[in-house]
Formats: sequence, C-alpha cells, structure tokens
Amino acid sequence: MNIQPIHTKTAYKAALKRVSQLVDLDPKRGTALGDELAILGTLVQAFEAEHYPIDLPDPIEAIKFRMEQQGLEAKDLQPMIGGVNRVYEVLNRKRPLSLAMVRRLHAGLGISAACLIRESVVA
Repeated sequence: MNIQPIHTKTAYKAALKRVSQLVDLDPKRGTALGDELAILGTLVQAFEAEHYPIDLPDPIEAIKFRMEQQGLEAKDLQPMIGGVNRVYEVLNRKRPLSLAMVRRLHAGLGISAACLIRESVVA
C-alpha cells in the first residue's frame, strides 16, 4: 500500500479509480485492503471538500424539497410556521423565516438549522 496525499486532479482521479476497484472487492474492515479503502476515502473526501465544496441549499427550496419527499402540504407546516397564509408567504418568499420558525422546522422536518438561517434567494 503506497498512499500519498492528493494534491492534483491527476492524483485525485487515480485515487478515485483505486477506490472504485477496492469498493468492487468489498474488503473487510481491519484488513490491508479495508484499511487502504478507509484511508483513500478520507483523502478523497478532504480533496473534494477543498476543491469542490457544496453550498447549502436555499432554505425555501429545502423546505419545498422536504415537503415533496414527505408528501406534505402547506397546511402540514402550520405548527412550524403559523397560519396557512403565513406558510404561503414564507413559501412565496414574501416573509422571512423567524428564529422560532427555524427551530420548529429544524425539529419538525429535520432540515439543518444552518441551511434554514441562510438568506433566501429572491426568485
């Protein structure tokens, strides 16, 4: 096992290729191949976090996505946001989320609080 830090895109692609090979082998944890997969996975993850960061989604889009996932309607958000009119104001970006709404949406829908406190993109 000859593992090196990933500094270039070429090294990144080579590491991804090796990770793919190891995943196909499905090595057991604690074996040499299993350890190699774990280490390469960590290195690839660190390279991707630095070079290909993923921004948090827009809070309103995150709420709409979770509603779609769970088959929810606007009325289902009333305990978290307020009356149905307020729910529509939030979903239509006419009213910002309050801190209390963020807390209730985080607890009720499991959406990251960090995502919910971001500024919403105006349509």
